[in-house]
Amino acid sequence: MTHSPRPSAGLRVAVIGAGARSVIAHHVPEAQPGASVVAAVDPSPDGRARAERLFPGVPVFPDVTALVSADVADAAIVTSPDDTHADIAVELLRAGIAVYLEKPLATTLADADRVLTAAAESAGVLYVGHNFRHAGVVRRMKEIIDRGEIGEVKTIWVRHFVGNGGDYYFKDWHADRSRTNTLLLQKASHDLDVVHYLAGAYTRRVVGMGDLMVYGGVTDRRDRTGETMPEWFSFDNWPPAAATGLNPVVDVEDVSMMLMTLDSGVLASYEQCHFTPDYWRNYTVIGTEGRLENVGDTAGGVVKVWNRRREWAVAGDAEYPIEGVVSGHEDADRATMREFLDHVVHRTPTVVSPLAARAAVAAGALAADSIREGSRPIDVPPLPVHVRDYFASPHPSALPDPFERTHR
Repeated sequence: MTHSPRPSAGLRVAVIGAGARSVIAHHVPEAQPGASVVAAVDPSPDGRARAERLFPGVPVFPDVTALVSADVADAAIVTSPDDTHADIAVELLRAGIAVYLEKPLATTLADADRVLTAAAESAGVLYVGHNFRHAGVVRRMKEIIDRGEIGEVKTIWVRHFVGNGGDYYFKDWHADRSRTNTLLLQKASHDLDVVHYLAGAYTRRVVGMGDLMVYGGVTDRRDRTGETMPEWFSFDNWPPAAATGLNPVVDVEDVSMMLMTLDSGVLASYEQCHFTPDYWRNYTVIGTEGRLENVGDTAGGVVKVWNRRREWAVAGDAEYPIEGVVSGHEDADRATMREFLDHVVHRTPTVVSPLAARAAVAAGALAADSIREGSRPIDVPPLPVHVRDYFASPHPSALPDPFERTHR
């Protein structure tokens, strides 16, 4: 059945979770004229007060069930903690509400598959916010690869220097394995998704190594209930071993490394460290006719290409500037929000699919399992066929219209 686009006028959007990432909902009106944030949800009194400040004048609900019962939203942006993603997304999808789910899709592969199954079986619209695909550095690397400048991609190496790791991930729930599982999801899912994007294939086998090498030895701990990351972040929080106010539970790895075999045969690696002084990510992509590497990952950086035989050289045979913001990813957030709302309203195809989001969760979650099981190689299990087929269609009109439901 072919569905008509939904007029954007009056598109009602709710925000689920009023933490640091909820501000991406401020892009809604510019991303889709006529759309607006009409409601927010947060279970804590502090969160509801924050939602009232961030989205003045909109009703704030204590849970998703109350939001659904009020029947005030056509779409929802889920920016709640990672371990809540699956239950929230399933409830919204079953209620016929289109879902923007902040990455990662879930904290376990079983939960990721539960969300995708709920979307398929409820004929729902699910979008996962892998905004890094829209970052200037990724778009530049993809252009170079698609032009054939380095030939056929054979291997990808990623080093991630998470210089802000102590403040970003070890002073709140992210440090608790029971909440986040692994920073190979919360942090690395961006890069794992980009590895798949640049290679044009998904991971089928992973091996991991890692440890809690620095932050586990920091004894200064503090319950930060009611606070969000901007309240404690400072570049003066250095060196890492002198950090203060870490989460009461710290049991996720602060160094993680993983190897991947992709289903195309491409071999890839990813390394992540949370106590480096600098904060950026470095990709090296090697093909049959050259290699590329980024130096810097925001505006002012460059992607270099070497495609002649030589000894080492700092300069590439070709160099391409990275465009976009100088720091952070606000431009990618805007593009991601526009893509989601265009998909909801106009059935526009998206750069990232729920299948890709599931592949990132599979790689990260299973690599964490490998780390904790003595670096055992683990194969990625397949999705049920009916779920895979629901998301695999290249035709946007094949996606169901979330607005073909009866409003009370």
